[in-house]
Amino acid sequence: MNDNIKLEPSWKHALIDEFEKDYMQDLRQFLLHEKQAGKTIYPPLGQIFTALNLTPLNHVKVVILGQDPYHGENQAHGLSFSVPPHIKIPPSLLNIYKELEHDLNIPPAKHGHLTHWAKQGVLLLNSVLTVEKQKAGSHQNRGWERFTDCIIEHINHQSEHTVFILWGSYAQKKGANIDTNRHLVIQAPHPSPLSAHRGFFGGQYFSRCNNYLTQHQKAPIDWQLPDIY
Repeated sequence: MNDNIKLEPSWKHALIDEFEKDYMQDLRQFLLHEKQAGKTIYPPLGQIFTALNLTPLNHVKVVILGQDPYHGENQAHGLSFSVPPHIKIPPSLLNIYKELEHDLNIPPAKHGHLTHWAKQGVLLLNSVLTVEKQKAGSHQNRGWERFTDCIIEHINHQSEHTVFILWGSYAQKKGANIDTNRHLVIQAPHPSPLSAHRGFFGGQYFSRCNNYLTQHQKAPIDWQLPDIY
């Protein structure tokens, strides 16, 4: 099975033992069964590990933790909060853009495709990496949470001076064991329209992140997304 896992080499080396564990074997069987039953799974199977493939372990400078992939058609492509080009920008991401403009005077992008961030070292990681079409949370408690906990632990122990941006109580619980002596943990309400009014706006997440990276001799993130035509 190991040879069939298409994963960026540094992550494959770090996580290969996880794929052999019973919980991952069970998760694999669950996904196969769902596909055989004719259910539509998001993101497409070839994009499940997009976040890891775009942001190698030794390049991670920032982690933005989400919960589940988008469950609408053509939205999820393996990066938290991101959608493919030419797909309508989701409400949470619109609020992230509003805060980015307020913080760094960067005008909102006309698209929601965040690969420019990922390629600079921003790991856009969801806690659960798959979902059934139009069924939010349908793949929770199937094993993905344990797998992504392992990802966070590798970053926590193997890297230094990483910024963890934890929006919402779910992300904050998942990041509860991050070593705040080694890393910067920024917590705030989720950018969803349901909760953003509780204190998401005005958090200056992007400038705080870049200031911390610069203080520790790391290149800041260029948060301005390029135009997509």
